[in-house]
Amino acid sequence: MNMMRSLAALTFTVISSLSLLNLTHSATAQTKGGDQLYQPQVGQPGKDVVWVPTGDELVTKMLQTAKVGKDDLLYDLGAGDGKIAIAAGREFGARAIGIEYNPEMAALAQRNAERAGVADRVKIIRGDIFKEDFSKATVITMYLLPDLNLKLRPTLLKLKPGTRLVTNSFTMGDWEPDQVINSSGNTGYFWVVPAQVEGRWMLKGLEGHAVASLDLTQRYQRVGGTISLGSNPPQPLLGVDLNADELRFRYLDSANQLQNVRATIKGNRMDAELLGTYSNNRFDGMRQ
Repeated sequence: MNMMRSLAALTFTVISSLSLLNLTHSATAQTKGGDQLYQPQVGQPGKDVVWVPTGDELVTKMLQTAKVGKDDLLYDLGAGDGKIAIAAGREFGARAIGIEYNPEMAALAQRNAERAGVADRVKIIRGDIFKEDFSKATVITMYLLPDLNLKLRPTLLKLKPGTRLVTNSFTMGDWEPDQVINSSGNTGYFWVVPAQVEGRWMLKGLEGHAVASLDLTQRYQRVGGTISLGSNPPQPLLGVDLNADELRFRYLDSANQLQNVRATIKGNRMDAELLGTYSNNRFDGMRQ
């Protein structure tokens, strides 16, 4: 009887040890970016890039810089093992969709989301970032090569004004970032998609003038231009600032007083106000 109990105890110990070994192996595999079903290798080739995961510290700083929150829908273009999308869901409460071309990697990323307990708000799809629709995103994250960033840039600039973009390591060519992110020797870049404001705007109700107009030029988020009041000659705008769909500028009025304008751009319309002295300070504009 004692021998039977000893054998049973030994069997239990062996089984427990093997189970612990398997769990340890599985956990170790996951920390390396894979699991027992698929083990990606750093530097392995993909459709357009090689796979190199973003460091944890930079992931956090990228998402913090973009002010990701529970009301956001984040798209990670080239999601790899799902690291950024999972962090957005787990640490910031966002909904996130990762787009990954490699079907094995996409399946791994979805398993990682399930293991992280965020599969209810993080989804990884197998797809092509140049074909999938991510127009509903409020935040876009990317770790792509410069030529791919440039290829995506026209699509990104057509996203809703105010959409936030964050990249690891690589810029958008001559589209200057709004912020540079530094993280232990690694670099990220942040942009806010600007409204498209270039053109001539006819203004109604500005200082009571029957005729007033804005002529705006634009290069991404950098804007300049002139304003014409009645029969007066055009004068340059001062302190022009465009942030998402909000345009601010200053000009000298008919009494040579400095006036401040804040306008919200809505496609070819603007709703605007003078921030100061006039009692009837609201006016609007239409782009010709």
